[in-house]
Amino acid sequence: MANIIIQVLKYLIIILMAAYTFSCFSIFTRSYEDEENKVLIRQDVLLFMIQITAFIAMYFATQDLRMMFIYGALAVIVMAVILLYNLIYPNVSRLVVNNMCMLITAGMIMITRLSAQSKSPYGIAIRQLVFVVVGIVFGLIVPVLIRKMTFLENWTYIYAAVGGAALLIVALFAATLGGAKLSFNIGPVSLQPSEFVKILFVFFVAASLNKSTEFKNVVVTTAIAAAHVLILVLSTDLGAALIYFIVYLIMLYVATRQPLYAIAGVAAGCGAAVVGYHLFSHIKVRVAAWQDPFAAYSEGGYQIAQSLFAIGSGGWFGTGLFRGQPDTIPVAETDLIFSAMTEEMGLIFTLCLILVCVSCYVMFLNIAMELRNFFYKLVALGLGTCYIFQVFLQIGGVTKFIPLTGVTLPFVSYGGSSLLSTMIMFGIIQGLYIVREDEEAEEEHQIEMQRARQRNRSRQNERRRQSSSNAKSGRSRQDGRDRRREYDGDNRDRARQRERDLRNESGRTTGKKTTKSRPRFEDVPEQRQQRQRRTRSEQRVR
Repeated sequence: MANIIIQVLKYLIIILMAAYTFSCFSIFTRSYEDEENKVLIRQDVLLFMIQITAFIAMYFATQDLRMMFIYGALAVIVMAVILLYNLIYPNVSRLVVNNMCMLITAGMIMITRLSAQSKSPYGIAIRQLVFVVVGIVFGLIVPVLIRKMTFLENWTYIYAAVGGAALLIVALFAATLGGAKLSFNIGPVSLQPSEFVKILFVFFVAASLNKSTEFKNVVVTTAIAAAHVLILVLSTDLGAALIYFIVYLIMLYVATRQPLYAIAGVAAGCGAAVVGYHLFSHIKVRVAAWQDPFAAYSEGGYQIAQSLFAIGSGGWFGTGLFRGQPDTIPVAETDLIFSAMTEEMGLIFTLCLILVCVSCYVMFLNIAMELRNFFYKLVALGLGTCYIFQVFLQIGGVTKFIPLTGVTLPFVSYGGSSLLSTMIMFGIIQGLYIVREDEEAEEEHQIEMQRARQRNRSRQNERRRQSSSNAKSGRSRQDGRDRRREYDGDNRDRARQRERDLRNESGRTTGKKTTKSRPRFEDVPEQRQQRQRRTRSEQRVR
């Protein structure tokens, strides 16, 4: 019955992981914030469903209640990470937070499974939980430091000095383990400085190329970067040396846009690889194991051979949790955790895990392209390249695509240094995301201020036009009134003149009429007298 439940839950985990992976890329097609929030909430639900499904399967396989206590602690920690980031930094990329929690969950599932049958059951699982808590503290502090410390681009040679000194101390005084000098033991904790120095290395290259991309400065920067790589080669930490080299080459090409630098860098890298192969026996062993792991099975090919056996036996769907033999893989919880996961959880699950890592890198590039500050742009590019190239080296090594380099899978493999450094890297990226949001807000504020100034200018111009039109209309009205006054004055003058003329004319006409024209009842007697006189004179003549 337990085996049936484990097999059913195995397929359910694969379906949930596929749905989560699909949402990681479908969110880039969402154009509205509400749609993005729905996708992110769906991711959170799928994440917790994967957790509880996997731990229930492991409980049925072991019948050990300690398994459920680890699940409870992991669920609380993941819930705290999501809530704290949303409360403290509401402007962070929630996709990056969800992907970080998914990678931690996948790693904790496999580390818990591997530690259940170890000499100290669940010991490394509990320590990994402690590392996660410490890493979360750093991850919550770093974004605000990136936002507030605007002078980071001025510490060019401080980054180089501190990073180079740390690597040199490891090369001189660290103990050799597995053919390489990697770490110091500080009490029960093993510290690997190269995991943290790569962050300083990225900051150094970004600050130096931000100052100048002239040939002289490029030569100086290349010399200091080559010194870092050479120290790592002398420590036989070949995986870290390769990461540093590729990160510098990509940052140099992006900053200068000179293909000649990239070609020269690739040629120099190939020449260094040939020289290193002939100088270091450790490299010869790994190359021989990569060429034919089964022929060199007893001489370094054992790890890669067991890795290939595990991947082949798991197939597409895996054998199910506690139904495989990942404990036969050497250092399965660190260098070869991808093979152990593929054996029991299936190739589909691990391919989805790779795509989750790719979606993180796509988000990093998106942040780098949208940043206006060139220093921050180079930092985002360098950290993103560092992350994805480490994923490539780890998975390529365990699948025999490239020689095994011994690097860990970020967030998934067991290890405090790897987890803390990756958490700091993601915290820096989140800080740069907040800086990008601040730049967009400032740009929008400037646009709004410019629009406000334009509106004020248009209002002032409108007031000037109105005042000038009012002044013109006032002048025109005054002119009209003046003209009307003149017209009225002229009319009054003409009227007065007409009245005077009329009076004068009436005076003249009135004098004539007094002598000539009289009323008819006064003229009649005189006319009669005149007629009578004429008649009398006529009669005398006769």
